[in-house]
Amino acid sequence: MAVTLLLHFNVQACMATNLPPSRDPDGKLRALPLSGYYRLYYKEFCPFSIHHGLSQTFSSKRSSGHTTQNKKYITSVKPVNEELVEDKSKDLQVSGDSIRRRFLQFYASRGHKVLPSASLVPEDPTVLLTIAGMLQFKPIFLGKVSRLVPCAATAQRCIRTNDVENVGRTARHHTFFEMLGNFSFGDYFKREAIKWAWELTTIEFGLPANKLWISIYEEDDEAFAIWHDEVGVPVERIKRMGEDDNFWTSGITGPCGPCSEIYYDFQPEKGHSDVDLGDDTRFMEFYNLVFMQYNKKDDGSLEPLKQKNIDTGLGLERMARILQKVPNNYETDLIYPIIQKASELAHVTYETADAQSKTSLKIIGDHMRAIVYLISDGVVPSNIGRGYIVRRLIRRVVRTGRLLGIKGDGKGNTDGAFTPHIAEKVIALSSHIDEDVKGRTGRILEELKREELRFVQTLERGEKLLEEMLADALASAKEDGRFPCLAGKDAFLLYDTYGFPVEITTEVAQERGVVVDMKGFDIEMDNQRRQSQAAHNAVKLEVGEGADIMENISDTEFLGYDMLSAKAIVESLIVNGKSVLQVSEGHDVEVLLNRTPFYAESGGQIGDHGFIYISEGENRGNVVMEVKDVQKSAGSIFVHKGTIKQGVLEVGREVEAEVDARLRQGAKVHHTATHLLQSALRRIIGQETSQAGSLVAFDRLRFDFNYHRPLADTEILQIEELINGWIGDAVLLQTKVMPLAEAKSAGAIAMFGEKYGEEVRVVEVPGVSMELCGGTHVFNTSEIRGFKVISEQGIASGVRRIEAVAGDAFIEYVNARDYHMKRLCTMLKVKAEDVTTRVENLVEDLRLARNEISNLREKTAVFKASSIANKAFVVGTSKEIRVLVEYMDDTDADSLKGAAEFLMDNLQDPAAIVLGSCPGEGKVSLVAAFTPSVVDLGVQARNFIGPIAKLCGGGGGGRPNFAQAGGRKPENLLNALENARSELVRILSEKAS
Repeated sequence: MAVTLLLHFNVQACMATNLPPSRDPDGKLRALPLSGYYRLYYKEFCPFSIHHGLSQTFSSKRSSGHTTQNKKYITSVKPVNEELVEDKSKDLQVSGDSIRRRFLQFYASRGHKVLPSASLVPEDPTVLLTIAGMLQFKPIFLGKVSRLVPCAATAQRCIRTNDVENVGRTARHHTFFEMLGNFSFGDYFKREAIKWAWELTTIEFGLPANKLWISIYEEDDEAFAIWHDEVGVPVERIKRMGEDDNFWTSGITGPCGPCSEIYYDFQPEKGHSDVDLGDDTRFMEFYNLVFMQYNKKDDGSLEPLKQKNIDTGLGLERMARILQKVPNNYETDLIYPIIQKASELAHVTYETADAQSKTSLKIIGDHMRAIVYLISDGVVPSNIGRGYIVRRLIRRVVRTGRLLGIKGDGKGNTDGAFTPHIAEKVIALSSHIDEDVKGRTGRILEELKREELRFVQTLERGEKLLEEMLADALASAKEDGRFPCLAGKDAFLLYDTYGFPVEITTEVAQERGVVVDMKGFDIEMDNQRRQSQAAHNAVKLEVGEGADIMENISDTEFLGYDMLSAKAIVESLIVNGKSVLQVSEGHDVEVLLNRTPFYAESGGQIGDHGFIYISEGENRGNVVMEVKDVQKSAGSIFVHKGTIKQGVLEVGREVEAEVDARLRQGAKVHHTATHLLQSALRRIIGQETSQAGSLVAFDRLRFDFNYHRPLADTEILQIEELINGWIGDAVLLQTKVMPLAEAKSAGAIAMFGEKYGEEVRVVEVPGVSMELCGGTHVFNTSEIRGFKVISEQGIASGVRRIEAVAGDAFIEYVNARDYHMKRLCTMLKVKAEDVTTRVENLVEDLRLARNEISNLREKTAVFKASSIANKAFVVGTSKEIRVLVEYMDDTDADSLKGAAEFLMDNLQDPAAIVLGSCPGEGKVSLVAAFTPSVVDLGVQARNFIGPIAKLCGGGGGGRPNFAQAGGRKPENLLNALENARSELVRILSEKAS
């Protein structure tokens, strides 16, 4: 006897109470709320029409770990007449935060465990950044780890930069976005996933059913039946699509399955005929359901999975666009406040801005979200990996902001940075996305400020130079009748000297209709990598009238051992190698003083930095010169190099010369540490070692020494312990001037490359070292604070190099390494002492994975080869020769060779095979394989492949029966293969007739 349950709920009441699913007394039916009104019978549903409202059907409440697939109930649903369906979304609170919250609450009430978003820096070593909501569950889906919960729901932060050029130009492309997802790990499957997705969309979010379209995999009749027969979506709004669009795979083999997507129709009045769901102007996919139900085997066949999984993704920005009824994702409350902040700094109004300005504002709004969350998750700007992505995005924002007219910080300080101000808005919006972001505000803003100002220093010059380069390229192309192209060496100059990411150069060039020679750029990059990284200061004083100037200048009195500030007289001013009487603001100048506290570069120690100024009593105001280098010339004449920052400096004026005390202390610390290092080396590896060069900078030291082998890790540790022990002993240094002979007799060591007079200065660390040295040093070894070797490497035959830090630089280095170690421990989920083992295991896993990938590539190539074998055709009359010339996509060279060998075995003698592929950007691979009978006709593979490869900008060779070749012009490959086919037919027709 059927038991009738009729339940009637008001839409708003249901949403306000957020009722969890209920169960009937026997616990066998689950709540499946659907639009419309129904009389529910045990084991079947019958439509039942009543007044306008909402009904809810019930089923058993799923307990943890209980599989719904075994429940014996049938759900058959017929929707209400679509004329009664209204757009309820306008009645709801539709902020982005509320959409996120309601999504998670919806699935939590259906037994899902709500889990936090994973970091943008994934544990998965195969990807650079978190690109999808399912990434943190990938090990579960692949069966590598057991599930901890039967099903889960998340709001995952994601980053994708493959479509960065579309950001701001389309309504939906982003680098940063949130993916709302519900996941089942062998718990529920297709029926529940589809019905809940529909309920969430039409009931929870109130979207009208007549504006929703469904895509399914063309062979997924089960999904079709659920969508049509049970949910009630009309046939005309269900589109069957092919494997490329609606079949998900995890790789060549492994878990896979069909997927189904829900699209929103912005123009339903256009009807159902000739519909293309890929039409972005009309449709937007916002919810994707992946049904992992198969395992793809090596032979390509599919077998059912024992544990079927669900992986879904609902784009938060896309749903916000629909519910907030705005024309694009950028104008939702998730991004628009950031755009408004950028508009304020640019002194424009988004609503009245032109199309280009709107695009620029959208780019800033999008990129700033990505930048803030990446830096918050520990990614800092650099030239490699994730760091390069952050740097590229920051520089794109800076350049875009300047195009909008943002000057400086946008608030009147032309020397300031504007990105931190916009970042503050991003951080203010972050509370419900990642609550940790606000606690990292200081670090995020400081990193942005530093990176922006660093880029701005060279941006103006770089932009001007790029504009000149593009103008030259356009002019040359017009004269020669060629397509305009920017040389690779020019693009590299911008990258190397001016810090322009090549992507920005390419983007600007494209705006002007110019292509960039990326091959030439890559060549320049490779050349730079091969160059020595050794930095050697070889600054020379280039004075055109040097002899005349120095004739009247006495040696400079050096006061820097005892003081950092001193009065002095300007003896001479030199601009562009010529002596002048005065220099005004903005000009570079070389200043000669009668006395100075500035240390001039010598003995490996770099010259001091600081200022030269007149503080009072001058009509022209303060004269300030920033000193950036000091060199010695013509014996002991100190040349102070720098720029006049304000006022006018004249010969004969009295000035105050003041050294930057912080930088001087850095030099002193590293110079004394260099002496300790040399002493430690002699004690640990032998007295025979000798200095071969050195650099003492403000923030590091470099010490070259003669030695025949790399130092062992234990030796480096001993050196560090010895030096840090001397530092801890707080030894007072002693300096004295004595005759050279006496100093040598006392055992003083001469510094490399220095020339000494009869009287020398000796610096001694009693009981530790004694060296001839004119450099500046600490008074007590305790000032060094700490010492750490950064690297040890060979730079030439028999010459080793140690780089190290001490003092403040040592503290910064240790803190940075400690930070990264903690991050590693967190990411790897191990203690610090276990990081090495964990990384070794990961490296081994990666090696095995790469080997597996290589094997899979070979198998894939063979599989492709087997599928094209039937395309072989016969040539010749007296001898029928099977000929096959085919293009094999992106197959690599080794796999292409394997495919050719497989085809030779399968086509048998006589056969002639030519295969081509494009394994990478700017790369062509070719292979020719001829069986013995073909070779006997006088047709040799090595002779045949050469002219074909030449058409692709390359060459090759090999044996008579088998030859390989490469090229650099993939755009010519198809024509080259067609040429090969024609040539083979011609030659073999003549030979075999």
